[in-house]
Amino acid sequence: MKVVLSILSTSLGMLGLSLLLTPPVLAQSGDRSTQQLIAQRNATEQELEKIAIIDRKVMVKMRDGKLMAADVYRPKNASGKVPIIFERTPYNFNYWDVKLGAPANLKRELEAVKHGYAYVVMNERGHFFSQGNYDILGPPLTDGSDAIQWMTSQPWSSGKVGTTGCSSTAEWQLAVVARDDPGLATFNVQGFGAGVGHVGPYYEQGNWYRGGAIQMLFIDWIYEYGIQNQVRPMFPPDTPQASLVRASRFFDLEPQMPSVDWDKQFWHLPLKDMITSVGGAPGIFETRMPVATGGNMIARTPNDPAWNKGGLWNDSMKIAKPGLWFISWFDVSVSPNLAAYNFVRRTAPKPIADQQYAVIAPVLHCAYTRATEHTMIGDLDVGDARFDYNKLVYGWFDHFLKGENNGVLEKQPKVMYYLMGANEWKHSDTWPPAGATTQNFYFSSGGHANTLYGDGKLVAAADGSDHPDTFVYDPGNPVPTVGAGGCCLGKIPLGSFDQSAHEARNDILVYDTEPFKQGMEVSGPITVTLYVSSSAKDTDFTFKLIDVYPDGKAYNLVSNIQRMRWRDGYDKPVWMQPDQVYKVTFQPIDTSNYFKPGHKMRVAVSSSNFPRFDRNLNTGGDNFSETKWVVANNAVHHDSQHPSSITLTIVPAIKAEVPVGR
Repeated sequence: MKVVLSILSTSLGMLGLSLLLTPPVLAQSGDRSTQQLIAQRNATEQELEKIAIIDRKVMVKMRDGKLMAADVYRPKNASGKVPIIFERTPYNFNYWDVKLGAPANLKRELEAVKHGYAYVVMNERGHFFSQGNYDILGPPLTDGSDAIQWMTSQPWSSGKVGTTGCSSTAEWQLAVVARDDPGLATFNVQGFGAGVGHVGPYYEQGNWYRGGAIQMLFIDWIYEYGIQNQVRPMFPPDTPQASLVRASRFFDLEPQMPSVDWDKQFWHLPLKDMITSVGGAPGIFETRMPVATGGNMIARTPNDPAWNKGGLWNDSMKIAKPGLWFISWFDVSVSPNLAAYNFVRRTAPKPIADQQYAVIAPVLHCAYTRATEHTMIGDLDVGDARFDYNKLVYGWFDHFLKGENNGVLEKQPKVMYYLMGANEWKHSDTWPPAGATTQNFYFSSGGHANTLYGDGKLVAAADGSDHPDTFVYDPGNPVPTVGAGGCCLGKIPLGSFDQSAHEARNDILVYDTEPFKQGMEVSGPITVTLYVSSSAKDTDFTFKLIDVYPDGKAYNLVSNIQRMRWRDGYDKPVWMQPDQVYKVTFQPIDTSNYFKPGHKMRVAVSSSNFPRFDRNLNTGGDNFSETKWVVANNAVHHDSQHPSSITLTIVPAIKAEVPVGR
């Protein structure tokens, strides 16, 4: 359904075209910084007009007849046909900032044109000026192929396209790359985890799950960005391009969502009504919709066939294009992204496998270029993590789109990763780094590991007898999220923070090593195996890996969760019997951290991390339609028969190298 603003197709023809008219009175009355911003935006637009041929609100026809809106910027004085950098997005790229009363920030477009590229940005289906119904990642996949074919068929096009973008502008790419369209020469994905479906042991399905628990950031994101906007204003399909350009100075079609206090709303039950209960429109989150996946995401299971019907890439889809992958330690998820990278290196034809390069940075979601001399991840200073990403990206595109023999593949390591703790960039040909080994630490206690003041330890061998550590998990009083990777969690602090005050809760079990006498690099997957019991039919277990400083500050590195009904796989749920002991192995999770001499390693175990993950209500029901919960009495067992442990990937000490591009 859509509301059609049909009057615009006839009445807007009288409006002027100039982008640099005097801003509205509201903008004129702003402070000096606002006026400076307006001046900068106008200057960028003027420079673009001097060097670029600008073609806005081009409506590109897909094979089903629906039209997708695109803006095209290409060099005026090109000596021949030019290659294309392509960005496809569900977000607002309107060239005019209607709130500011000035052009939008067009620095990326300007930079691309200066480098000799055409820059094409297109809205995904069902957003802003693009027609159709939206689903996550903008399926059908044929839209991506149709866009590439359209671009390469333009008379000014060299026939080569490279994709780029971070977050939603990256997440659609892998599945489209797997279609192997001849015009797509290479891709650059950044912060792309929400585009990764099933790969290896990971069933996160685009960051929707972790261990079968729901990652709640998506609920915030779906509401705040107006994703469920299927009833929305639209221009008639036959509106002239010039009228669309004029109209977009006044109507950018961006939904203005009423403010929501997510610190409060995340507690709402049932989960399925979390958006509609604050007046949000029904849509793909909780309602069946006329899209390929069918919508109703909240009711799916981690192995639901619907996940394979939309825009997600999965490991049944081979990739045979050169790829530049940007990943970060404090993104929503990191391990499925690394698994996808390794999958392509393992399965692509060798020449293509050898053209897969990864940069793994110590930043939050899409914060690569915001690194500083003292890069702060929450409260943790990880040092000077700056790197010239633009130089690498343009060097990459110059090689694969222009054919320049610029040595970028020889200069850049296959894997460049940042070692936190040591706070330095390191190079490797593989992930995990070559020469890495594994080491186990076993959980131990006298049965009182509760809080950081308890007797929990991490030791070299399993205990001879079992002294289980017990705690109460009450879904009405879950362990609050303090620090995490990702985005979109309202006011919840993201990054790394001191956990010590938080660990005074009795429902957190704390296990420490002795202070390390020698430093230790942990770079690669971390796997935790627990032997647990519960009074509930179903419950969750969580853990955090923590670096404990000599002064007692304890900084979180990774966090993980496993819903027990999915402990044996995601084909069907399995239930717990009261007080029976079950083995549960969490999905591997990656990091890179140097534990300095005098530091300790800590693993904190509980049954909730809210609202990073949804609360298990412990009933064995569907969890998304329920409003009542059961309190669970949970236990972690550790002895020779129940060797609960953490397995680390350890890298021998070698001297770090200076990164390319610094």
